[in-house]
Amino acid sequence: MLLHAPGAMLRVVATRGLAAPSKAKQRAVGPLAAAVLCGGRRRCQGSLDSSIALAQRAASTFAVPASALRRTAGKLKGGIARALPFRGLCSGSVEPREAMEYDVVIVGAGPAGLAAAIRIKQLGAVSGKDLSVCVVEKGAEVGLHILSGNVLETKALDELIPDWKEKGAPLHTQATRDVFLFMTGAKSGFEIPSWALPRTLDNHGNYIISLGELVRWLATQAEELGVEIYPGFAADEVLYTEDGAVMGIATKDVGIGKDGEAKNTFARGMELRGRQTLFAEGARGSCSEEVIDKFLLREGKDMQTYGIGLKEVWEIPEANFEDGYIQHSLGWPLKSDTYGGSFLYHMAPNKVLVGMVVGLDYKNPYLSPYNEFQRWKTHPEVSKHLEGGSCISYGARALNEGGLQAIPKLTFTGGALIGCSAGFVNVPKIKGSHTAMKSGMLAGEEVFAALTSQSEQSIALGSEMSSFEAVEAAAYQTSIESSWVWKELSLVRNVHPAFHWGLYLGLIYSGLSLRIFGGKEPWTFRNTSKGDHTTTGKAADHQDIAYPKPDGVLTFDILTNLTRSGVYHEADQPGHLTIKPELADWPVSKSYQEYAGPEGRFCPAKVYEYVVDEAGKPELVINAQNCVHCKTCDIKTPGNYIKWKVPEGAGGPQYTGM
Repeated sequence: MLLHAPGAMLRVVATRGLAAPSKAKQRAVGPLAAAVLCGGRRRCQGSLDSSIALAQRAASTFAVPASALRRTAGKLKGGIARALPFRGLCSGSVEPREAMEYDVVIVGAGPAGLAAAIRIKQLGAVSGKDLSVCVVEKGAEVGLHILSGNVLETKALDELIPDWKEKGAPLHTQATRDVFLFMTGAKSGFEIPSWALPRTLDNHGNYIISLGELVRWLATQAEELGVEIYPGFAADEVLYTEDGAVMGIATKDVGIGKDGEAKNTFARGMELRGRQTLFAEGARGSCSEEVIDKFLLREGKDMQTYGIGLKEVWEIPEANFEDGYIQHSLGWPLKSDTYGGSFLYHMAPNKVLVGMVVGLDYKNPYLSPYNEFQRWKTHPEVSKHLEGGSCISYGARALNEGGLQAIPKLTFTGGALIGCSAGFVNVPKIKGSHTAMKSGMLAGEEVFAALTSQSEQSIALGSEMSSFEAVEAAAYQTSIESSWVWKELSLVRNVHPAFHWGLYLGLIYSGLSLRIFGGKEPWTFRNTSKGDHTTTGKAADHQDIAYPKPDGVLTFDILTNLTRSGVYHEADQPGHLTIKPELADWPVSKSYQEYAGPEGRFCPAKVYEYVVDEAGKPELVINAQNCVHCKTCDIKTPGNYIKWKVPEGAGGPQYTGM
């Protein structure tokens, strides 16, 4: 995977040392390597031509093809990329950010973002109308921030890349056997027969995969089509025109210390400007939430509700492995008033993927999703699959559970929401990757149509952003509502809301809806919650939960498991988890005193803890370096007092096999 990056970005790569690891060289170093490593800090004294000359000497160090070097150098000299002189590192003053212009900027290299990028380039190749496409990704490499169950339905992939098998897509384990359990106690339960289950749970023809590996493969397909992908750069700011239209994003400044002062590694972020900006950040993306609020996209829609998914990857003895085995369960250890369930998948060659999802609209502040997950693994129907094995990876991520009713308006002037930024997860089906990909494909098609119908010129052909008026690809909304995605979500729209009546009534109604009505009942249940942070009950109204101590073999404490996530953040940087100024008193006076500090229990990375001094005064400690970017704190803290912002790019988990 080769990254064709502008000098400003590569200078950041160099100052942060991302170019050093051998695995990252091809991903993090591009055609202007020498301009960064040799002359980047002298660009204010030299010409672009001299920087390119320096690049030619250093490019070979990083195995950059000469053709790629010539292509990027030509783009810069031709004026497609409008870079402002960066003098901050030379003079000590902070100058305006450099900027690159594209026809389409995509935030997030997940299944939706990459599907959109691929589709735009496919249409350009067929029509001869090329558009430039850039994808920015906050993970150090594509796939490192991706976490999902994942049993993949290939419907969208079949449409996007019909010959994916021939091209080597990493889908190796086809589903062979489905089991659904209802756990009634710590050692009891029963299997629900397949004839009693809705067809949505039939996994025939699906594949057990690592979604991280799939998006890495999708990234190679995108780059072969000419998409530029910049991993390791976090989208920190949405850019707007004077008229209020979205015109791209800015990546985060780096090299700033905890004290807010610039370090000697300081470098300004990069402006990535686009005629259209597609937000594919996943659930609760910070930029996505900003545009949802700014353009009132949730008006007339239900508030989104979320779950937290926790996952481990185990290696087990081959004698215990059953290729393609799928097991889902409901019930124990969760009580009937808490929405949630679990999964267990056998993936070749000898891995077992185990996980639990807990709805974040739960009431008991003493509940710990992490500890419920650990306790679930002790059930005989789970532990027998892990016997003799070892846990090799751990992670957690929030996911959308609001369904069709909570999908916001998707388009606005200058951009659109795709994938989990919008919320296309099919909760009863326990899948969302296929719908996310399809949403990206449809957005790509409508964005391509809108931009190519606006003008025969493009930024790819040398025009500038100023040559075009901002447009809204409104047809994307119509397109998605006419697609199989909308139909699929419409048929299950009442399932999740029915569980607000509790587990048993929820199961009864879901059975009636899916087996009898076929999802076509003439009514739609609505979520009246104002956010999952409002559903937490007061500590006085609930009992504490005594969780068993981990044994270090089957169950683990959070910090032990956290080492398996590969999480890393630059220590000397401003905290990316901050208390909103207007709610500064909430942690101690409200959350701790009234709700018993639930953030210390719902966080799956031990970021939040209360320390009580000798005088008995509590203080909230935020261990931001532990953060795995699950976004749960941004969703569930009482009063919603936490503001989640992106840290320096490349920080966060480094998931493998997820």
